Amino acid sequence: MIKSGNLGYPRIGKNREWKKALEAFWSGKLDEKSFLEQLAEIRLDGLKRQREKGIDRIPVGDFTLYDHMLDTAVMFGLVPKRFDYKGGAVPLSVYYAMARGDREATACEMTKWFNTNYHYIVPELADAAPALTENRPLSAYREAKAKLGIAGKPVMVGLYTFLKLSKGYEPEQIGGWIDRLLPLYVQVFKELEAEGVEWVQVDEPILATSLTEEDMKRVSAVYEALAQAAPRLKVMLQTYFEAVDHYEAVISLPVRGIGLDFVHGSEQNLRSLTTFGFPEDKVLGAGVIDGRNIWRADLDAKLELLAQLSAVVPYERMIVQPSCSLLHVPVTTEPENKLDPVLKAALAFADEKLDELALLVKAVKEGKAAVAEELTASREAREALQQSPLRNRPSVQEAVARLDAHPSRRASSFETRRKVQQQRWQLPLLPTTTIGSFPQTPEVRQARLKWRKGEWSNEQYETFIREQIKTWIELQEELGLDVFVHGEFERTDMVEFFGEKLDGFAFTSNGWVQSYGSRCVKPPVIYGDVAFVKPMTVAETVYAQSLANKPVKGMLTGPITILNWSFVRDDMPREQVAYQIALALRSEVEALEAAGIGMIQVDEPALREGLPLKRDKWADYLDWAVRAFRLSTSTVKDETQIHTHMCYSEFHDIIDAIRALDADVISIETSRSHGELIESFENNTYDKGIGLGVYDIHSPRVPSVEEMVAMIDRALRVLDPALFWINPDCGLKTRKQEETVASLRNMVEATKIAREKYAVKC
Repeated sequence: MIKSGNLGYPRIGKNREWKKALEAFWSGKLDEKSFLEQLAEIRLDGLKRQREKGIDRIPVGDFTLYDHMLDTAVMFGLVPKRFDYKGGAVPLSVYYAMARGDREATACEMTKWFNTNYHYIVPELADAAPALTENRPLSAYREAKAKLGIAGKPVMVGLYTFLKLSKGYEPEQIGGWIDRLLPLYVQVFKELEAEGVEWVQVDEPILATSLTEEDMKRVSAVYEALAQAAPRLKVMLQTYFEAVDHYEAVISLPVRGIGLDFVHGSEQNLRSLTTFGFPEDKVLGAGVIDGRNIWRADLDAKLELLAQLSAVVPYERMIVQPSCSLLHVPVTTEPENKLDPVLKAALAFADEKLDELALLVKAVKEGKAAVAEELTASREAREALQQSPLRNRPSVQEAVARLDAHPSRRASSFETRRKVQQQRWQLPLLPTTTIGSFPQTPEVRQARLKWRKGEWSNEQYETFIREQIKTWIELQEELGLDVFVHGEFERTDMVEFFGEKLDGFAFTSNGWVQSYGSRCVKPPVIYGDVAFVKPMTVAETVYAQSLANKPVKGMLTGPITILNWSFVRDDMPREQVAYQIALALRSEVEALEAAGIGMIQVDEPALREGLPLKRDKWADYLDWAVRAFRLSTSTVKDETQIHTHMCYSEFHDIIDAIRALDADVISIETSRSHGELIESFENNTYDKGIGLGVYDIHSPRVPSVEEMVAMIDRALRVLDPALFWINPDCGLKTRKQEETVASLRNMVEATKIAREKYAVKC
């Protein structure tokens, strides 16, 4: 009969025990043995929680020491030569050096996992020698069985997804790399089969992107080889995040199960299923519960969807599961007692989503009458939130309905604005600045905690923040930077800070999710219409400017990043929510300008990550994303300089949209992938102010002056020195003060060298 299954569980622990263990180990407060024991406790607790929820197919091997793509690379010995790896089992020192860098070697590149907010470590294949160092899925299976009696479903990244997300080879070389890695996958599969493993989950989200016929031929060859090598091992080929375009080819693959996303891509997947059918020898993994958002599901609608699916695939060949791994949502709503009860009742985190899966399975097996009470409670919780006054603000909805009445373009061209701004600011060639935040020291975090707990008054906290601002304004003066920032010491997260000051947002107490490594974020919950209340950043920025003779940038997070880094209401299109946020931010931009702040940075690091996985949907998304940004920034005077910041990811794919933002200056996170970005500029000119990050802020190492000079030189081969800015990769919030000061000092010294070299060219 129908079964329930999960695809992955949050790694971080109910109270972020995982993060705390990692950071204690990195700082030397925890030895390796104790560290691994603590992680085992967290891992096994997650498995027990899934068993307690009644999940039939429990994933094992989805837990990681840092990142699942890094795990796969290390499992296959794909360690770049710069880490001095000698073969065999990869030590933790090398594993974490690949993720974070060390004194001897720069870290591997990090980028977004498809269109989510999670970052993965990009495998480098150029100088690696593949070899199976450890069968990690097998180890995970053995642990779960021995410690808990759970015959789990090992999870691993599929070969084709792994290769497509790796770097260090030319496109025409992918066949050769398949030939090199396939024997290692075969070995893993044979060992799983010999162990008696029944099912293995092979994640191939790349199948939900726009692949070619040639891609599908290669995928087919891979799975033919795996099926021949381990014929008794049942493979659940798992897709997610979108519909599969090559549906007929996918369902023809020699696997025993196929997982499809019926939340994101539901319409296309359902149409394909009903049009082309589904093989009688395969199990359907029906991803009907949203694994990426935090709202209760409409269980009545989900039961109707399952009934539709059952007309093609009988329930006995169906597994009810999330649309993707639950990595992307918090663990449980249990501690969220500070939320409005109406809102809390409408939420479902990982544990509650497992409850929903179990409930759907029970309703199918025993009939809706058996779960009538639970269905009614879920229905009433959703309806209560929908009727909330905060979801129905006529003034906000009317403003969005009249968008054409709001300016969405600057009054003058960039060329005109640039002349006015040069006259006002008198900046030197290759001006230096930072991206926004400075180190959030333990003292800063403790001060914020005391204030939030009521142990400090507003006056005490404000005095402390002003002291931090003053210290760092003086440091920026001493370092010789050209454009300052106030440091953002009053801010926790770059999205949470603004959400706390706008109407329509709510905040959880413990709703943490992993962003990258030990970095966890607590995304705001956009549950109502978004509205501006009062100025949010003016006081701190004006105070900082009063201490400095050089310009201080006002720092805001852009509408698309706030949207993409929040859990967004599911009762209206995301486009409409973006416009609501944009109009609210416009009021803040205007307040900063009115207070005399003449440089305003509206950061959009998440612009590209919101791109749909299907290329034919890109134009629509980019159109409304650009419009939202310009709604925020287009009412300022010519002399007000608008900056933005973006995280690098296939810059050339969206260069037209970036131009269309019409920002006066853009800074781009690029140090881990500097060469690739520069290559894109060789074919795509950019004619506005631009700063490419000259050092990696995600690593504790201090780069040398020579390294940064080389990065500047590389960039200025294809970019105009008269338009070029010099800055770190990203905000410096996570770094320590001593390494921040040392790195910035080297950056300023590198700039002096570059100015002498390029002054004659401008």
